Amino acid sequence: MATELDNTLNTIMDTLVQPGQPFETVPLARFGTEIPVFKNAPPSLAHYFAHYCNEHADQTFLVDGDLRLTFAETYAAARAVAAGLVSRHDVKPGDRIGIAARNSANWIIAYMGTLMAGGCVTLLNGFWTGEELAYGINLAECTIVLADEQRARRLADTDHCARIVMFGHDGSPEGGLAAIWPDAAQAGTPLPELGPDDLATILFTSGSTGHPKGAWSDHRGVVSGTMNYVAQSAMAAIMLAQKGEAPSTQPSALIAVPLFHVTGEVPLFLQSFAIARRLVLMPKWDAVEAMRLMEKEAVSYFVGVPLMSYEMASHADRDKYDLTACKSFAAGGAPRPVDHVSKIRDSFPDGFPLLGYGLTETNGVGCGNYNENYLAKPGSTGRASRPLVDLAILDDDGNPVPKGQVNEVCIRSAANFRGYWRNDEATDAAFTANGYFRTGDLGYLDEDEYLFIVDRKKDIIIRGGENISCIEVEQAIYAHPDVTECSVFGLPDERFGEIVGATYLVRDGKTLSPSDLSEFLDGKLAPYKQPAHLWQTTDTLPRLGTQKIDKKSLRAKYTAQMEAS
Repeated sequence: MATELDNTLNTIMDTLVQPGQPFETVPLARFGTEIPVFKNAPPSLAHYFAHYCNEHADQTFLVDGDLRLTFAETYAAARAVAAGLVSRHDVKPGDRIGIAARNSANWIIAYMGTLMAGGCVTLLNGFWTGEELAYGINLAECTIVLADEQRARRLADTDHCARIVMFGHDGSPEGGLAAIWPDAAQAGTPLPELGPDDLATILFTSGSTGHPKGAWSDHRGVVSGTMNYVAQSAMAAIMLAQKGEAPSTQPSALIAVPLFHVTGEVPLFLQSFAIARRLVLMPKWDAVEAMRLMEKEAVSYFVGVPLMSYEMASHADRDKYDLTACKSFAAGGAPRPVDHVSKIRDSFPDGFPLLGYGLTETNGVGCGNYNENYLAKPGSTGRASRPLVDLAILDDDGNPVPKGQVNEVCIRSAANFRGYWRNDEATDAAFTANGYFRTGDLGYLDEDEYLFIVDRKKDIIIRGGENISCIEVEQAIYAHPDVTECSVFGLPDERFGEIVGATYLVRDGKTLSPSDLSEFLDGKLAPYKQPAHLWQTTDTLPRLGTQKIDKKSLRAKYTAQMEAS
């Protein structure tokens, strides 16, 4: 039975999408059917930036150390970067421009400027090794990569197709982005006119194929995903106003997740333009520094991978910081253990834990579970996010299954990506004939349309929000000449959700200790992909009837061993 909160939110959204209302929807023909899109959405991200930076011009937008920029100042800096990319670096519409850097105000300005110049922002994972970065650059066929010093060093001895343009994080945008900044004569360089079908972004996703794939989206997709979040925020704001609880201060959020991931990019960063939200940046995650900044800047919204809010809630210094301004502690990117929900609520009684479910390929849009509904159903990722998301549980042939039955979670919306870059086979496999994206997650819908994820088809591990391909780690282990069999699997971990575990068998007459294998893997995989636990076995690994290695039994066996020790 639908809750009172569900009924209230549905009533509000029903009004918001009506003709003449801010989030009116109209049909778009795609995949032989019609899907809803926002009638009044900006035609591109460039138009989106221009409109909302003008609307909120004098309000503070970015806080990065001692640097504070208003929306208008941020837009002016991005306009300069766009002019510099066109005039100094000859960027043409559709050129893939990589960004390889940690979070900062200049990262955000580089992102905006790239899009305004007509480029396709290609978000390279800042945790990758040099070889992994080079792979992503070559896959996307980047012409330029905007890199900070640390990532540029990693790329120094790699073979890639791009020209590296350095930028820094400290000081003013004009100083940090000096290699792009135009001179006075170049500042007014005309910029291209962009539309909804133009190429906008490439984000990378780890699946079951070992190497990451580049998920590309047009402007319609990214704007649709962003505006769907804005519609949800408008719905929540109206509900609070009806209850007499409307906030009286500017909303603010801490950016504690990487901006190159979809959670950081769309619901956190891009949504903030429309809702006039101030963004507070930190260079890397640290629970104490996060709490200090949240108190100092009166942060009202926090989102991170589940371990982050839990780490703050359980930290020994938690009571030293006043976090009463924060009303929402959201999680995305990985499952949140059920027992964390009540612990977070107890530690932050002035706020509610929230959970979102979306994927890189859906531009972060999927489901949401809020406030008392989340406390009532902490094992669920919530209901489909209105008004754009069409959520279905489908069998392998694309047919819907009865409610309560487990099968693949599938999502159809205008926010979905358009395909995997230069990989038509993977693109075709990712969609049903009528346009549902196959998420690779297995789940079911209960009687109230709440989604419960129970397993994954994809052979990946989600460690603190980072997707790790088991096959990629296995390939690195198999590169050792003495390994004859191995299997990589996820192990439960209270802090990260999952960590990497592996077992291996060596050739007859050879010896290879776990520490020796770990040393061999060092440098071949990004640190977060390194196995946290390695077990050497003397027996052939167990097989299924298909002769595939039985990962499920191995995971259970070594989870028990880990917990026993």
